[in-house]
Amino acid sequence: AWYVPCLASLETLQELCRKENLRCKSLGITNRSLKSYEVEYLCDYKVEEGTEYYFVKWKGWPESSNTWEPQRNLKCPLLLQNFLSDKDEFLSRAREGKPLKVRNHFKALKPAVTDYIVKKAKQRIALQRWKEELNRKKNHKAMILVENTVDLEGPPLDFYYINEYKPAPGINVINGITTGCECTDCPAEKCCPKEAGFILAYNKRKKLKIQPGLPIYECNSFCRCGPDCPNRIVQKGTPYSLCIFRTNNGRGWGVKTLQEIKTNSFVMEYVGEVITSEEAERRGQLYDNQGNTYLFDLDYDSDEFTVDAARYGNVSHFVNHSCDPNLQVFNVFIDNLDLRLPRIALFSTRTIKAGEELTFDYQMKGSLELTSDSADGLSPSRKRIRTVCKCGAVCCRGYLN
Repeated sequence: AWYVPCLASLETLQELCRKENLRCKSLGITNRSLKSYEVEYLCDYKVEEGTEYYFVKWKGWPESSNTWEPQRNLKCPLLLQNFLSDKDEFLSRAREGKPLKVRNHFKALKPAVTDYIVKKAKQRIALQRWKEELNRKKNHKAMILVENTVDLEGPPLDFYYINEYKPAPGINVINGITTGCECTDCPAEKCCPKEAGFILAYNKRKKLKIQPGLPIYECNSFCRCGPDCPNRIVQKGTPYSLCIFRTNNGRGWGVKTLQEIKTNSFVMEYVGEVITSEEAERRGQLYDNQGNTYLFDLDYDSDEFTVDAARYGNVSHFVNHSCDPNLQVFNVFIDNLDLRLPRIALFSTRTIKAGEELTFDYQMKGSLELTSDSADGLSPSRKRIRTVCKCGAVCCRGYLN
């Protein structure tokens, strides 16, 4: 379904809720905020007759209700800290390349400063709400964090989080499998991979042991083994807490891990809309005009289907390209054994330190049509324009395509 975003501002919706005496947690309208005042953020500062005042935006109230309050009345140390740090950040950027003039005492802020402070406060709230939304929708235990210390960019307006493939009408991503293995000890017996003619993908430590290009067959919902089976890895979702963050070198959003990841570990699955190759070609032309595409060909056995993560996807939507990546693509089969419709899993190629950005090579086999929002490029297969690569790797090829 194609959604139409609400055209009313947050302030308008808050005012409507108050007039109709309605509660809405996502808008900040609760029983508490209807009866009391809570500071949402601070907008401005001034000194009058030796007294410091802050211009307050009240939570759940429209901006028309903002008031000047003396600092002694404010019980919001974190918001005061955010206000001062945002002010200092703006001033430090404005002074870059200019002689530093220190002013410890001032009676009012310039409009440009207050405008930045308000925008930063609104961005902080929007990113917090987005983080909460992502964590409500995910189906794994690990946390998803959001961070932007680079610019004023907020959450993407046209992106919807999903945990598994979203098939287009007429496409069936579950082929009705009704049998599974009878193993009591999957690694030691003739398990699902052996039935398919391949070896078990994981060792006893649940780490990948097969080479790139080989498929992974995991136990399915009809298998006799339980949830602790060592052949159930991808289906459990990412085990690592990840952070979607704004890069500082023009690559848009990226993803970094908040935990150390060992070599050959499952990190995340690439999901999106499953569409036909014909539809992918049509959408690709539209994406080319926008300078973005998230098309990932499912070409393990044929070229009939493509995954489009432009509007529907998970954290992998934000993973950037690198010519020296730390993630590798693998095709996975679980409840659907249709070779035209593998699930796409990303595994670590080496130990990845906490705080390190996650990347994979967009030209890996099975991903020849994939570029991220931060790549600002066109589909490699079309080769209409050569897109400069910004990965910064020593072995960088110079171009994404």
